[in-house]
Amino acid sequence: MSSWKKASKINQKTHRERHQPESRAHLGLLEKKKDYKKRADDYNKKQALLKKLKIKAQNKSPDEFYFHMINSKVVDGVHKEKREDKHTPEQIKLMESKDLNYIGFRKTIEAKKIDKLQSQLHLIDEANTVKNSHVFFVDSENEVKEFDLAKRLDTHPDLIPRRTNRLTTDELQHLSLPSVNERTALKLQREKERAYNQLHKRIRREKQLTIVQNKLETHKALKAKVGVKPVKVKNATKGAAAVYQWPYVRKR
Repeated sequence: MSSWKKASKINQKTHRERHQPESRAHLGLLEKKKDYKKRADDYNKKQALLKKLKIKAQNKSPDEFYFHMINSKVVDGVHKEKREDKHTPEQIKLMESKDLNYIGFRKTIEAKKIDKLQSQLHLIDEANTVKNSHVFFVDSENEVKEFDLAKRLDTHPDLIPRRTNRLTTDELQHLSLPSVNERTALKLQREKERAYNQLHKRIRREKQLTIVQNKLETHKALKAKVGVKPVKVKNATKGAAAVYQWPYVRKR
């Protein structure tokens, strides 16, 4: 029974690690044996790796050559590829994660939405900004001096700069418009600008999807043509897929 009491840890004093003295508190926590063990193992592992690399470098032939030597270079101790970046990050992400059918599906959706926005907006403001000329012919110089453009076009002088939806005087007299305050007009202007921005973004997105679709179709065609080696006519760029020309093979 006495031996059991000696071996039991119930009544024993809890062991505590030695702390860092106050005079050395600026040095941080006191390193314990387990901390030293981790640091020593990491140091020995790195030394072994350096020794292995040193032996590998000593045994390397000075006349050894491989093609990656001319396709890469060392910049700040890091190997960098010399090949040009032919794809944007967005195109690489789509090409790696989505297939050709999905790209075609998304392109069709974007095309339908673009047609719908264009049919709603009609690009009226763009038509009003186009510079053109309208020539009027008169019979005498007196008519030139007394020429009134608003009277000739039969409209209000404020509507002369408009090239679309220019109402005549008779139409303006029979036209009834609700009163629109400045706040409502500003809100309508913001909604119109938002619609045009959305249209520009969708057109740009459809263009990117078309580029990715062309690149995927080219990649698929290169895999499908087994035994026939095509000739590359034009390299791929960020805005277009590579162009290949296959030799003509007569069908039996």
